[in-house]
Amino acid sequence: MSTIPRIALLGCGYWGKNLTRNLHDLDVLALVCDPSEASRATATEIAPGVAAAADFNDAIQADDIDAVAIATPAQTHFELVAAALVAGKDVFVEKPLALKTDEGSKLQRVANEHGRILMVGHLLEYHPAVLRLRELIDAGELGNVNYVYSNRLNFGKVRTEENALWSFAPHDVAVILRLLGEMPNKVTCVGGSFLTPGLADVTVSSLMFESGRRAHIFVSWLNPFKEQKLVIVGEQKMAVFNDVEPEHKLVLFDQRVDFAVGLPVLHRNGHETVKFSSDEPLRRECEHFIECIQTRRTPLTDARSGVRVLRVLEACQESMEQSGCPISINGR
Repeated sequence: MSTIPRIALLGCGYWGKNLTRNLHDLDVLALVCDPSEASRATATEIAPGVAAAADFNDAIQADDIDAVAIATPAQTHFELVAAALVAGKDVFVEKPLALKTDEGSKLQRVANEHGRILMVGHLLEYHPAVLRLRELIDAGELGNVNYVYSNRLNFGKVRTEENALWSFAPHDVAVILRLLGEMPNKVTCVGGSFLTPGLADVTVSSLMFESGRRAHIFVSWLNPFKEQKLVIVGEQKMAVFNDVEPEHKLVLFDQRVDFAVGLPVLHRNGHETVKFSSDEPLRRECEHFIECIQTRRTPLTDARSGVRVLRVLEACQESMEQSGCPISINGR
């Protein structure tokens, strides 16, 4: 398809509003579906002239709709994505792809069987700073990466349907897997439920890799301040991506440790701010989906990558339910 696709958005809530704006600005939004009258009114305000409907099936079964973007609660993703794929629609679905690995794998198979594009909204993978980080790592600027840690903390956005692991950590899992280029072979995870019984508000996950690398992910919506920080420690240099920093978001530290006569010698050679594009990540993500629809190119964050993230999240959830016992991820 080389023509401009007609895309329907399912869900115009907290995040769907942002998708409405971007898809409308890109002149591809043909319909917004949401059972909430207030959400439909919001969609009409953001995207004047775009049709609005209450029933998701109005989009899924419409002959004049080429693709759907899904921004509904995570527990609805599997059924909506499956229905859209079977109906012959290309699909963009916000993270997570589904709530179970086997469901994600089934959606991947359905997409392949029907020749449809299936793209998962792992937004951070389209952030210009993360793309620049990938370039630095691939170019060997940091040397071999030893470990990565990520903090995604806030006071707010408390969920009552999904825990902090499933709400916040998919972003960080997706980026870490992309930057390291490998799957962990074992994970551990611990968490605490303080607001809703059985629903973790705070989790700390550790990912262990066959290469010896480690990654740690700390997420919480019970934190006194907002923090979105990713730290990559390499043998030669270290990088920090601080997304709440207004100016110096990506900083490269020329720091390393050598040994002389068996003793560690610390080298501190300053740091520099790394420049990158100011493009909005969501706009890049939407443009990529449109391009994939038109060219039939496999998305960067395709179903396969979505399933990998699910495998890690599912193993972390299992570890948390077993009080932090290590869970092997091989063969999952």
